Amino acid sequence: MAADDIYTNDGTVDIHKKPAIKKKTGNWRACKFILGTECCERLAYYGMSTNLVNYLQDQLNQGNVTASNNVTNWSGTCYITPLIGAFLADAFMGRYWTIAVFSSIYVLGMTLFTLSASVSGLKPECDSKGSCHATSGQVAVCFLALYMIALGTGGIKPCVSSFGADQFDETDETEKKKKSSFFNWFYFSVNVGSLVASSVLVWIQMNVGWGWGLGIPAVSMAIAVAFFFAGSHLYRLQRPGGSPLTRIAQVLVASVRKSHIQIPDDKTLLYEITDKESNIEGSRKLEHTEMLKCLDKAAVQTESDYVKDDVNPWRLCTVTQVEELKGVIRLLPVWATGIIFSTVYGQMSTMFVLQGNTLDQHIGPNFKIPSASLSLFDTLSVLFWAPVYGSYIIPLARKYTGHEQGFTQLQRMGIGLVISIIAMLVAGILEVARLDYVRKNNLYDHETISMSIFWQVPQYFLVGCAEVFTFIGQIEFFYDQAPDAMRSLCSALSLTTNAAGSYLSTLLVTIVAKVTTRHGKLGWIPENLNRGHLDYFFWLLTILSLINFLVYLWIARWYKYKKAVVDP
Repeated sequence: MAADDIYTNDGTVDIHKKPAIKKKTGNWRACKFILGTECCERLAYYGMSTNLVNYLQDQLNQGNVTASNNVTNWSGTCYITPLIGAFLADAFMGRYWTIAVFSSIYVLGMTLFTLSASVSGLKPECDSKGSCHATSGQVAVCFLALYMIALGTGGIKPCVSSFGADQFDETDETEKKKKSSFFNWFYFSVNVGSLVASSVLVWIQMNVGWGWGLGIPAVSMAIAVAFFFAGSHLYRLQRPGGSPLTRIAQVLVASVRKSHIQIPDDKTLLYEITDKESNIEGSRKLEHTEMLKCLDKAAVQTESDYVKDDVNPWRLCTVTQVEELKGVIRLLPVWATGIIFSTVYGQMSTMFVLQGNTLDQHIGPNFKIPSASLSLFDTLSVLFWAPVYGSYIIPLARKYTGHEQGFTQLQRMGIGLVISIIAMLVAGILEVARLDYVRKNNLYDHETISMSIFWQVPQYFLVGCAEVFTFIGQIEFFYDQAPDAMRSLCSALSLTTNAAGSYLSTLLVTIVAKVTTRHGKLGWIPENLNRGHLDYFFWLLTILSLINFLVYLWIARWYKYKKAVVDP
């Protein structure tokens, strides 16, 4: 039997750093551990983040704007720290060890957060009326725990999906086809964890107590870590390829140094090593492309590029190294259009929850559903649409588009953007109806009104549908279009749209609060939403989403997919 039939051809190794054997490692046998890990980790994350705005209001006595901004700032940090984890994974540690180290920090953060909500002295004191007052030290411990969790997510978010995709050999056509379905199942497992979190855990937090409600997510995170290590002997590991930021800097420096040099018409004269594999660890060679020709100057050979027959990497770079940088730059416009979508998505844990707090939460005479639990309809939507997309939508679309996957990745993301616009319209219409009910019945000073909270279900369901198209398409797009040795970094880049979206939400809320409260006015988002205009805020997001979609259409038409590698 040939060696190619025994070992993987994509350069992966096993946990012992030996070439990965096809029949003993990777594939779905390894992915079940990765999917189980992600399910437990997402249960932990959403178990404490879904209802965080209510925790900050109830336990730390923060107002609507302050609590909302603290949640979006923290959420944004959770999606910025992946840049740290991705850099370490691609440059030095590899995805396996990055997940292992950062998940330990994650568990410590979850444990401290649980203690801050349950241990006397660390948790805020509450009076007989239920009003809580936290000391500055208690607030500090709470936010220390939250930002430890944010750091812990930085090593998991950018690596887990890429690590799962690494279990399928791209050079094997059979395994390559399975990889696309992995991303659907990956997002499916994310939402199984989210479903339990937004239903069971939120109810426990609001009816049993925050100690139990946060302790269970902490235990779930510990189980996630144990589950991850249990599959170690089955994993395929991509070797770290060295600092991607250094390689990017080398291309930029070399191209600037040679800014006066003419690029040859014959592109085969550009520098590339003669070996079958690239000189970048874990990366295959890339074909030359015509975009950003100024960067090609970094690969033009001159006599001064060599020192004693050795190449000076700050003066001469390979075509593959240049194409790596081009590939990252090519992703940036698509990345930017994901920011507004992430802002819309972030409303589920802030403005949707605050809107739900004003509605009737009763199911029957004795049971109340917490407003944060309505996010379970977002989760149910994802769990419904993910398999429907794979089983029905793709075959139907394939008949009309001729594309193997039904839609291209960019088309898939664009459909999600359209659905998110509709979701904001629906949320705005509900708020108009709610305020009209308040006005007609003079309920301005009532904490809740008799309109059922289940009128919010359509907006949650639509956001979930949009996720299946945009977020899953985005995960697959950034993995597929990323250079081999930069996949963690590019996965982290895709996640930073969530960070930017969260920070944009904070900025919008802050600006809206300041502008609309001038001259003594209550503003759009006062403490008493019955006297505000939350609907105007939803209309603002609708308009921004529409403009964003039009820009996206122009970018998608301009974008050219990554060319096939040579010498695989």
